[in-house]
Amino acid sequence: MILKAARTRVMAFSGKFRNLGLVKDTSGLALIEFAFTAPILLTVGLTGLETAHLATSHMQVSQIAMLAADNASRARESIDEADIREIFTGLDMTGDSIIFSENARVILSNFEHNGKSGSREGYWIRWQRCYGGNTKYSSSFGEENDTSENGASGSLNYNPDLEDGIGPVGNKLTASGTSGVNFVEVIYDYKPLVSERFFGDVVIRYQSAFVARERDDHALRNASGIPASQLWTCDVYATIDNPPGS
Repeated sequence: MILKAARTRVMAFSGKFRNLGLVKDTSGLALIEFAFTAPILLTVGLTGLETAHLATSHMQVSQIAMLAADNASRARESIDEADIREIFTGLDMTGDSIIFSENARVILSNFEHNGKSGSREGYWIRWQRCYGGNTKYSSSFGEENDTSENGASGSLNYNPDLEDGIGPVGNKLTASGTSGVNFVEVIYDYKPLVSERFFGDVVIRYQSAFVARERDDHALRNASGIPASQLWTCDVYATIDNPPGS
């Protein structure tokens, strides 16, 4: 009985407001709904943009690694310091949209069989050239003049990691006879399109390798007489816009 009386009073009270214009006005309903859903839609949209940009960056860095190794292998008869600059110019142009040059490190290594047999047989990195302004990274697999021949003399440095070839463990590459392998490592600090809050600090790494075509002499020449201070050695961190010796 008490419950029925209370219900009657509530209905009578609400009936006073039922016919008010404010209650019937729904003109701002869409705006209110949009205000509630906009943050969610914006977050989803921006996440999609950042994901697409990250995927594109992966693709471009992978292409840059292949481009460097492939172009270094196309120089026939011999390869020159001038060729190295041309190769790095191509990398700069390819990675322009992801601000590649300033945030990456590219290590191009010429990897060969040492031409010896028996206990002295092994591999070595004849020469190495680097590109990019990122100072945080160096080669993960060896440096210029590293060799797997223990006890080698001269400028060669013993590196046991080269005994089975060059590259990641379980996926190493070897060289035979007079062939030369142009092995490229690319490390790039990803630059987000929207914000690093989506994926945090992302480091993109790729390796690529091509065997030199129709070239038995793999020494790096300097027919143009480029000064030593302007060479793309791995102790400098340079870009096409800020080249060595500038």
